[in-house]
Amino acid sequence: MRTKLRTETDLDLFIAIAKEGGLRRAAAKYNVPVSRMSDRLRALEEQMQVRLFHRTTRSMALTEVGLALLTHVEPALAALDNALEVATAGDSEPSGILKINAAPPAAELILAPHLPGFLAQYPGIDIQLTVEDALIDIVREGFDLGIRYAENLSADMISVPIGSKQRYVLVAAPALLDKTGTPSSITDLSRVPAVRHRFPSGTLLPWEFSRKGKLIRVEPNNRLITDNPRVAVSAALRGTGFLLIFEDYVSRWIRDGRLVALMRDWLPEFNGPVIYYYSRKHVPLPMRAFIDYMKSVAPA
Repeated sequence: MRTKLRTETDLDLFIAIAKEGGLRRAAAKYNVPVSRMSDRLRALEEQMQVRLFHRTTRSMALTEVGLALLTHVEPALAALDNALEVATAGDSEPSGILKINAAPPAAELILAPHLPGFLAQYPGIDIQLTVEDALIDIVREGFDLGIRYAENLSADMISVPIGSKQRYVLVAAPALLDKTGTPSSITDLSRVPAVRHRFPSGTLLPWEFSRKGKLIRVEPNNRLITDNPRVAVSAALRGTGFLLIFEDYVSRWIRDGRLVALMRDWLPEFNGPVIYYYSRKHVPLPMRAFIDYMKSVAPA
């Protein structure tokens, strides 16, 4: 771990309270008494002449002013730390903790195979990886990097493509096809039993198929709904239903004949995921090392 290059300020403590969700956890993080943390927060509010948190006996929540301050001051202090690190790093090896948030397919299919190699090459860097479907604000949630598929990124985010093109595939077990028959058209899929993916928001997206500029959406007959791809694949292998999923999850079972791929000409390739991060003039050394490594092993 690298040594902090500047003295902690009341703004750093404000950020810690906001991130940790309360005085006690923030005080524990900085190893100071809760009363001291409370005094410094009160002093900051008095200096600014604003209330930064709504307080009850059980919880603390940012006020509108507090949220605006967090949004602006956190990246500013991070940029200052980064500039100090770059100025003093010289030829030293990158070190520190890298916090990454990734969508499950990106983490499991693109990132996971390369993490051991990266950690072996950079023994001074530790990674904390959170894998989740939910779209989040990586800056607000305290992550250094995000890895996701084509999503709308804000203007102040930098994105770096990684990984080759991928595709979805529609599969079914041979035994299920013996019962239902093999669909001859996309419209036939509205009558087949299906294993579906549900997002954390509860959203259940229709199946989408496209060819020569024509897009068709299908709502099949749901037999199983899950947010876990491994559960979905296991169910498909046992004939529970048709499954639309990233091809890499099921390619080995397609090769050995346990699953049959259907409608391939309606499922074109799409771009792989991107690494994205808050726009900074000076990218921290661990982030730069990770980005460069992933670009070299999983090129776009």
